[in-house]
Amino acid sequence: MGIGLGMRDIVEVEEVVLLAPDGTPIGTAPKAEVHTADTPLHLAFSCYVFDDEHRLLVTRRAEDKRTWPGVWTNSACGHPAPGEQIQDAVRRRLSTELGLDVDRVWPILPDFRYRAVMPNGIVENEVCPVFRASVPVGTVPAPAAEEVAEYRWTPWADFCADVLSGRFDVSPWCRLQVEQLAERDFGTWMS
Repeated sequence: MGIGLGMRDIVEVEEVVLLAPDGTPIGTAPKAEVHTADTPLHLAFSCYVFDDEHRLLVTRRAEDKRTWPGVWTNSACGHPAPGEQIQDAVRRRLSTELGLDVDRVWPILPDFRYRAVMPNGIVENEVCPVFRASVPVGTVPAPAAEEVAEYRWTPWADFCADVLSGRFDVSPWCRLQVEQLAERDFGTWMS
């Protein structure tokens, strides 16, 4: 006797792209199974959203997130689906996570890579190109509650100074990204 499955019974499994140490794609794995104490290297991205007054949209991760719950970070992070162009994945994530529609995203740290370990032993291990997007002043995000606990707009110079001084505790990838952007004098070429 066969079991018939209807379309409602099929659950789409979000997958991430696994990478060799040199960054070459080597396969995929379900996202829900990747972040463990032995997380394989995989492809991700981060995005920093700025308004026309050079204010950065910073977000605090939802408390139910598997990695770094409740921690402040850059605007949005995510993983491109297998075969998805990374800029398309960034735009998709900005839309689904923050309710923002942006036309253009561009790389600001295209070669960023990091590994970080949470106190509970869960590891982040990602090749994570960093992008920038712009929205008009007055844009009001509509964050998805399962992704974002809260958000705020802050001047880039203040955010950078507070992160670098340790006055503002952020995710490990965000801190590393801010350090690299500060070294490249990102604030002078934002516009």
